[in-house]
Amino acid sequence: MRSASPGRLPVFHPGFVAWHMWRKLNRSACWSCQAYGLEPSSHLNQPFENIQFFNLKGKTVFKQLVPLNKARHATKKIKQIEGFGFASEFHIASLMVHEFSRAAAIYPVVFLEDKEKDRFRPVVLLGLEEGVNLFTDADGKWQSSYVPAIIRRYPFALASTGQEGQFTVCIDEGSDLVSDTEGVPLFGDNGEPAEAIENIKTYLGELQQMDAFTDEFCKFFAQHNLFTPLNMRVRQADQAKNISGCYVINEERLNNLSNELFLEIRAKNYLPAVYAHLISLSQIERLMTLGEERQSAKNS
Repeated sequence: MRSASPGRLPVFHPGFVAWHMWRKLNRSACWSCQAYGLEPSSHLNQPFENIQFFNLKGKTVFKQLVPLNKARHATKKIKQIEGFGFASEFHIASLMVHEFSRAAAIYPVVFLEDKEKDRFRPVVLLGLEEGVNLFTDADGKWQSSYVPAIIRRYPFALASTGQEGQFTVCIDEGSDLVSDTEGVPLFGDNGEPAEAIENIKTYLGELQQMDAFTDEFCKFFAQHNLFTPLNMRVRQADQAKNISGCYVINEERLNNLSNELFLEIRAKNYLPAVYAHLISLSQIERLMTLGEERQSAKNS
């Protein structure tokens, strides 16, 4: 299996998943750059509302997430990612619509329902058992050619400031990637944001815009009753296993749409993602195989 090289996936690069066909996304989001000079508690309203999708039943990859602050982080540096061990216990990861085509060649792409917020969100399945990521090895190396953007952004995230369209960059102070001695400095000697911060802002800004596009995508398909529960029974290690709790786009309903509605889906640039999602479901067999291989390796 081909491993993703962290050296080819620098954490700050702004252009990983901004595919050209979605470049016309709205660029009007306003950044709250003043946040670099504020104390963590003074700026945020429901601070980590949009740091979602990497949180399962209270489990989160972030250990100590705080707003990036020049007074607090003036001497901090960020080390290059050498592995993804921090994601080894996550069997799902959020995905943006723009990633579907790349992800579909490797992972099953499905949807989860957030009943509290009455919405659906796309995720990739990284394993079929809770707490087991089949794409990280014992050394934390990622065992495929594409790493979801939500994982590559670590140890950074955005938080809503409580004002529409404004966000604050946050950093996980508990991450092993944050250092006082090694890596790329976040602030210059003059206390001003270094190039790394500008790259972080650009990358997270693109992800935020993609997230908004993804949210609209899911709202559209939910409004037209195109999601249906995935109920699949598979065999793994001579045992039957039910795969449930997630949703897929109902292909029969899609094919029975009126011409007008189908053309609207095409006009919204949704069709490539729809077909990538449907094709990706065959990757569930891949997960079964990977699971059996891992179990066999443990038993040998």
